[in-house]
Amino acid sequence: MMEYDDRRTIENPMIGDRVTFVKTAVETGGEYELVQVVLQPGGGTPLHYHTTYSEQFEVEEGELHIDCDGRTHVLRPGDRVNAPVRSIHRFYNPGTQPVVFLTTIKPARHFETFLRMSYGLARDGKVRQSGLPKSLWHAAVFFHWGETYMPNVPLTAQKVIFGVLYRIARMLNVEKQLIRAYLNG
Repeated sequence: MMEYDDRRTIENPMIGDRVTFVKTAVETGGEYELVQVVLQPGGGTPLHYHTTYSEQFEVEEGELHIDCDGRTHVLRPGDRVNAPVRSIHRFYNPGTQPVVFLTTIKPARHFETFLRMSYGLARDGKVRQSGLPKSLWHAAVFFHWGETYMPNVPLTAQKVIFGVLYRIARMLNVEKQLIRAYLNG
C-alpha cells in the first residue's frame, strides 16, 4: 500500500474509500490518471457509466467485486478488469476487510477535479446516501465534471437537463464556489 500524503489523498465517508493520486493528468500530459483506492467493507459506487473515458481496475490487496455490463467479476491480487467507455459498471466491497486497488482512467479528462469536488461535498455532508449531491446546482456541476451518467435515464435527457442546469449553476457562480472550496484549498 502507498504511503498516505494528505495533498494527494482524499477520503469519501459516503462510499467508504480513500483515494491517492499516484499519477495525475498534469504528470501524464492528460494521457491517463492513476489512483490507488482503499475501499472499506460495505463501500462502493452505484451503477453508472462514462461517455469519454475508460477505467481499468487492478487489485493489490483483498477482494474487489465489479459489476460491468451485466457480469460480476471478483478480483483478487493481480487480477484486473477494464470498464470501457459507456460500459455500465460499479465497484464494491461486500467483504469484511478493506480492499486496495489501482484504477487507471484513460484519458484523464477532468477526473481529479471531479473526485476532489465530489469527495469534498461528501466530507461536508452535502451528498445523499447514493453519493449524489443534495443541491441541484452542485449535481449539475458534478455531472458536468464527472462525465458520468445513470444507466436508467436516457443519455440525451441527462445531457439536456444537466447541461441547462450547469449553465445556470455557472451563472450563479456555483462552479466557482465549488472550485474555491475543494480545489484551491
